[in-house]
Amino acid sequence: MRKKQAKKRPLLPDPKFNDQLVTRFVNMLMWDGKKSVAFNIFYDAIDIVDQRKQDDEKTSLEIWKDALSNVMPHVEVRSRRVGGATFQIPMQIRPDRKVSLAMKWLISFSRKRNEKSMALRLAQEVLAAAKEEGAAVKKRVDTHKMAEANKAFSHFRF
Repeated sequence: MRKKQAKKRPLLPDPKFNDQLVTRFVNMLMWDGKKSVAFNIFYDAIDIVDQRKQDDEKTSLEIWKDALSNVMPHVEVRSRRVGGATFQIPMQIRPDRKVSLAMKWLISFSRKRNEKSMALRLAQEVLAAAKEEGAAVKKRVDTHKMAEANKAFSHFRF
């Protein structure tokens, strides 16, 4: 095990929106170190969201951030062994883990969709998540339900 926790490396903001959160999302979206391809997929998806949005008061980046916040879980269950039995104990989630879980879920459920291109899949999942629908939001709801069901074991928290 390591002696001290690894330092957080500073992220450069993305070139188009000048936002570090976008860079973090693109880094998770990236495969095989192809960052320019990942940036193109993300920007194309944001353009598709811009074309398909219903209300005119929000920008497509704000819709993406809303979708991300709708997917963010607040509690999760963690396994803990107590006296030979394993219990699922509900615990609060750290803010940086909330964001990374939301990003992972949004990307993984986008990849499982049936649209033609990855940009289109991502755009559709973002639009669905912004409206509190879609598979990523369902994952958050299921996580919260599981934590609620195991609330009786919360006194085992460490």
